[in-house]
Amino acid sequence: MGLGLLLVIVGGIMEGAYSIPLKYAPKWEWENMWGAGSLMALILVPWPLAFLTVPNLLSVLSATSAKSLLTTLLFGAGWGVGGVFFGLGISALGLSLGLSLIMGLVAIGGSIVPLMMKYPEQLVRPAGLVLMAGIVVMLFGLAACARAGQLKDKSAGLSEPAASGGPPRKVSFKLGLVFCIASGITSALVNFALIFGHEIADAAVRRGASLSNANNAIWVLVFTSNYVVNAAYCVYLAKKRHSFTKFFSGGLGSYWAAAVYLGIFWAAGIVVYGAGATRMGQFGAFLGYPVMLIVSILTGNGLGVLTGEWQEVPSRPKHIMTFGVSLLMSAIVILALSSWLIS
Repeated sequence: MGLGLLLVIVGGIMEGAYSIPLKYAPKWEWENMWGAGSLMALILVPWPLAFLTVPNLLSVLSATSAKSLLTTLLFGAGWGVGGVFFGLGISALGLSLGLSLIMGLVAIGGSIVPLMMKYPEQLVRPAGLVLMAGIVVMLFGLAACARAGQLKDKSAGLSEPAASGGPPRKVSFKLGLVFCIASGITSALVNFALIFGHEIADAAVRRGASLSNANNAIWVLVFTSNYVVNAAYCVYLAKKRHSFTKFFSGGLGSYWAAAVYLGIFWAAGIVVYGAGATRMGQFGAFLGYPVMLIVSILTGNGLGVLTGEWQEVPSRPKHIMTFGVSLLMSAIVILALSSWLIS
C-alpha cells in the first residue's frame, strides 16, 4: 500500500510537470508542441514499453474479447476528446476558473462515479464516506487556488492567458462552461479504462506479465485511440493556421527536445500511476486517482512559483494560494486514510 501510494505521487509529479515546454516555445503554435509531444507520449513510448514489459503482447490482445477491446479504445478516445475540450474551455473561462472546474469534475468522474457503478455499497461505508470527504476538501482547495490565480492576474493588469490549454477562441461564458463540463466528464475516462480493462490485464498476467506491468497492455490501446483524436485536432489547427512549416524551421532542435520531454513525462506519469494504483489493491484506482490529480496540481503550482509567476504579487493572492495548497495537501491525507480503511 505504501509503495503504491508513493508511485501514485510520483506519477502525479510527472503529470504536473510535463506541460512546462508549452510555456517556452514561442516560435511554435500550440498544435506544433502538442502534436509532437503527443506522438512521443501516445505512440513512440507506450508501444515499445508494452512489448518490453508484456510477454506475447499481440496474443494478449487477440485473446481479449472484442467488447473489452472496443470499450478500452472508446475510453481512450473519450480521454482524447476531453483534452480537446480542455483547451477550448480554458481559453473561454481562463486558466484558474477553467482548471479548477475541470479537475474537480475529473476527480469526481474518475473516482466516485466508477466506484458507484462497480461497488456502490462502499460509498456508505467508512472508507467511502472518507473518500467523498477528501474529494470535497479537494474541491474547496481547487476553488481557493482558482481565486488566487484570478487575483494574481488582476493585480498584474492581465487577463488570464487565452491559449493556456490550446488555441484562442472567442466564445461565450456559457459555451465555455459547457466545454469545461464536457472536458471534466470525458477526461475521467482514462481511469475508467484502468478500472474496467481488467480482462486485458488478466490476460497479460496469464502470459507472464507482472501485476504492475500488466496495465501496459491496457495503456497501449488507450494511448493509441487518444492519439488519433489529438492528431486529428492538431492537423485541423495546423491546416487552419498554416503552421505545418514550423515543424521544419531551422534552429528548433531545442523545441523537439522539449516535445520529447513532454511526451516521456506525460506517458510515464500515467504508467507509473497505473503501477501504483495496482499495488494499492482492489480499490487502488478509485482512491489513487484523486491523489494523482492533487499532486499534479500542486506540482504545477510549485513550478509556477519556481519560474517566477508569483514574483511581485500582492500578499492577498499569495495567502489565498497558500490556503488552497494546504487544503489540497489535507485532501491527500484524507484520501490516504480512506485507502487504509478500505484495504
